[in-house]
Amino acid sequence: MGTNANSFWDVLLWSFWFFIWIAALMVWFRCLMDLFGDHSLNGWAKAGWVILMIFVPWLGALIYLIARGRGMAERQMAELAQRQAAQQEYIQQVAGKGAAPAAQIADAKALLDSGAINQTEFDSLKAKALA
Repeated sequence: MGTNANSFWDVLLWSFWFFIWIAALMVWFRCLMDLFGDHSLNGWAKAGWVILMIFVPWLGALIYLIARGRGMAERQMAELAQRQAAQQEYIQQVAGKGAAPAAQIADAKALLDSGAINQTEFDSLKAKALA
């Protein structure tokens, strides 16, 4: 019974260290991704950080988080806002909100002439374009 209890605690301890290892790898890669995504740093500064994080990985990542942690969050939020704006612009472009009403009506008329829509649908699209 003693060996089973020992092996249970060994597995539990092994699992704990495995979790710590994966978490540390995630932090290290996040620091590298932030480093290469930051356009304000010049090449020499990036090279210095990379050398530090390669030769002393966990200490380098910790120093990076302390020195540039606030900037990481700001850069991530700016990138998120930029992606959302691009997505919103794309949605408006696809939905036709960016097009002039005359262009929307002309497109609807072409659909009507081709038989893809009927007169009721054309009138609905025309009303939406003029609204």
